[in-house]
Amino acid sequence: MDDPVFLITGASSGIGAETARHAAQAGYRLVLAARSRDKLDDLAQELGGAERALALACDVTDEAQQRSMVERAMQAFGRIDVAFANAGMGGSPGGFSGADTRLWREMVLTNIYGVALTLRHVIEPLKTSRGHLLLTGSAAGRVTIPGSMYSATKWAVSAIGYGVREELRGSGIRVTLIEPGMVDTPFFDRKPEHALVPQDIARAVMYALEQPRHVDVNEILVRPTPREQG
Repeated sequence: MDDPVFLITGASSGIGAETARHAAQAGYRLVLAARSRDKLDDLAQELGGAERALALACDVTDEAQQRSMVERAMQAFGRIDVAFANAGMGGSPGGFSGADTRLWREMVLTNIYGVALTLRHVIEPLKTSRGHLLLTGSAAGRVTIPGSMYSATKWAVSAIGYGVREELRGSGIRVTLIEPGMVDTPFFDRKPEHALVPQDIARAVMYALEQPRHVDVNEILVRPTPREQG
């Protein structure tokens, strides 16, 4: 089977899960990775079962698990054409003066180190396929948000995206930063009143992938339409 293969971290819900659905509709086989297998197994079945979707438990902060994720993807499907470094977390109230620093550690490891590890292990398969690398940044990584470690981690993701694009220049790999504004996902404890939905971001991902080979969409910043007045 020659259908292209799309690997997604943070695939169990929200942007990752919805992107998987859109990719499956476009004919991709899927490698779905997240910390918990429960939701992944259900999603893999929804998207065609073992022949079309591989569900893998992977903590992105653990390099051995990331290496195993890529190895198992290659064993199962023989190729990786798209890799979406999407896993991330937020939530550290209190600002730099009062936050629980244990939450900082987990967030920094997941949002920065975890993304970097994904890149480290998918680049060689992507060179072979002349594939596409995507990273989930954030609108919060383009502005200054007082006291926000989350914003700081997303600034770092933007820098990683810019840096890896320059490193891979001439390799045939395209690199796209996806930068959502507020999205209604399990990321939030309370349902946001004015937000995008995961399908909006999945469509942005697919837009970048569907461009002709000579087009490299570097960044897509997606925000909710401002509220109408009156």
